[in-house]
Amino acid sequence: MLIGLMRPVETTSVAVEGASLEEIQTQLEAHRPAGFDLISSPVEMIKGAAVLKSVGTYARRDQVTEIQADDLDALHAKVPEGWQLLNVRSA
Repeated sequence: MLIGLMRPVETTSVAVEGASLEEIQTQLEAHRPAGFDLISSPVEMIKGAAVLKSVGTYARRDQVTEIQADDLDALHAKVPEGWQLLNVRSA
């Protein structure tokens, strides 16, 4: 098997509020730093208010690396701490 890895280099978060999911998404995109991807944005409804809250988390990634192993367990064992598994394919 062959896998591709991509390592998060830096993360940042921003809190936003809006009246709709569309407004939340627009604000999160406006706050996205150049070179970063939005990786998480859970939305919370505020009880008794017409407001939604979200904390967007962004990550900048680089350094793609490929490694080989005989099976999936061996692949997972070779993934370094803090790295993210992108794909798995047969060699």
